[in-house]
Amino acid sequence: MKFVNTRKSLLIAAIAITCLLGMETLSAQNARIKIDIERQIGEVDKNIYGNFVEHLGRCVYGGIYDEGSELSDKDGIRLDVLEAVKGLNVSLTRYPGGNFVSNYHWLDGVGPKDERPPRMELAWARLESNRFGTNEFIEYARRMGTEPYFSVNMGTGTIEEAQNWVEYCNVAEGPYYAELRKKHGYPEPHNIKYWSLGNEMDGFWQMGHMNAEDYSKKAREAAKLMKLTSPDIKLIAAGASNYRPDSDPNEWNATILHELRDVVDYIAVHMYVGNVADNYYNYLSTPLVLEDRTQIVKGMILREMAYAQRGNKDPIYIAWDEYNIWYRARVGESMTGTRALEERYNLEDALVISGFLNAFIRNADVVKMANMAQLVNVIAPIFTSETDMFKQTIYYPLALFANNAFGTSLDVAVDCETYDTEEFFIGLAESKTKQENVPFLDVSATYNKGELVLCVVNRNKDKAITTDIISQEGLFNGEFTVYEVNGPNIKAKNDFGKTTVKTEQKSSIKAKNTDTITYTFAPHSFTMIKGKIKK
Repeated sequence: MKFVNTRKSLLIAAIAITCLLGMETLSAQNARIKIDIERQIGEVDKNIYGNFVEHLGRCVYGGIYDEGSELSDKDGIRLDVLEAVKGLNVSLTRYPGGNFVSNYHWLDGVGPKDERPPRMELAWARLESNRFGTNEFIEYARRMGTEPYFSVNMGTGTIEEAQNWVEYCNVAEGPYYAELRKKHGYPEPHNIKYWSLGNEMDGFWQMGHMNAEDYSKKAREAAKLMKLTSPDIKLIAAGASNYRPDSDPNEWNATILHELRDVVDYIAVHMYVGNVADNYYNYLSTPLVLEDRTQIVKGMILREMAYAQRGNKDPIYIAWDEYNIWYRARVGESMTGTRALEERYNLEDALVISGFLNAFIRNADVVKMANMAQLVNVIAPIFTSETDMFKQTIYYPLALFANNAFGTSLDVAVDCETYDTEEFFIGLAESKTKQENVPFLDVSATYNKGELVLCVVNRNKDKAITTDIISQEGLFNGEFTVYEVNGPNIKAKNDFGKTTVKTEQKSSIKAKNTDTITYTFAPHSFTMIKGKIKK
């Protein structure tokens, strides 16, 4: 018989059990979101909840405006669409394009409707009747409660044409175009504050495409005339939209910022993403690419501001004035005509949109404008037929953010599991990228007069993530309302008469002077938690 050192064996066994228990405890440890109301990024600008109306497909005609429809009023406004639009609380709406504006002459769209000339619409291959124009859009903007944001034609248009449009809209009386507006039935000026100096002028597809130096020269002179006409307007320069492998968007942005640093108030950058390879986890990381690009442009702005002659004006900010998901309706016949760009969105698309909005909030110090493209039918949250409409999946996170997430953006610490992506294309024509250490929980937070709004995307397709939400300054107190956007699976869609993906109010969280609340975020979900922090 062989004897063993029992005491030593028991000690070894105890150590082994402790290690195993420790591993189990570690693997079962909750994720953590740490909030400190003193760690602030910047004020969230309401204009990050903007949208976009372009004369493209059925966005205007058959979308917001449908003359002769039983669903429209005497002015041709689709009332069911208008009601849905109001639910989005759109702060700022860009008009009339987009690629469309680079061959649009605003005088074609004012005056008596029956006297307006129809034109070939070259950007999207359709006939433009011009029955909806400047004044119709202003009236619509007032009804939906949004601020208008106009883009001038820097392609085939002249700097004088741009100046005349500002005069028509913003000068009270006296000069020709101000008096023309009055003649058209609008005695008071429209007072349009925001004007972009063209659209995507870096793109070879743009009518009137120029290199960065030539665009800067034209934009500077247009800005001079426009500001002399209406000194208080805010101007947005056309930044990079072309991120194809053979382009250099950073060089374009650097040139624009250098040449126009004394002139413009924003630089506009654009981004469209897609899930071409049908890889969920790659796709859910695309908002981080937007965030990377934001930081690069921010660095360029900081460099140029050191030498800018801007007086006491604000620094240049970033306007993501086109962003969205666009890849299904981006090939062949789906690209042009009266049914162009009609994407039908699913749950994973809604989660990506939530991620974009989180990214805007996390960069609130520099991102002061964003316009999701577009409002109705065309890559849009609202979809119509001649007799009906429905809200697409992306409608619901847009509405939650725009109606709740305001105040100061907080620098939130997140501790959760991560994943790495494969190399993938952002969209159909984008350069490839790869993301490392992508957190399963994508988080932003705002704090406004004692109220916390926490926005969380659980990117994990299959697993719920139980999370401790920790306040490091002040205590959670009272009832926390919880909203969740989710569906039965990541490919779930909405349709006419069928709302599969929507916002649901979940059971509230009750807190009484505690620094920690715990919540389990459902798989493939967007969740908003709203309640008070007591200092």
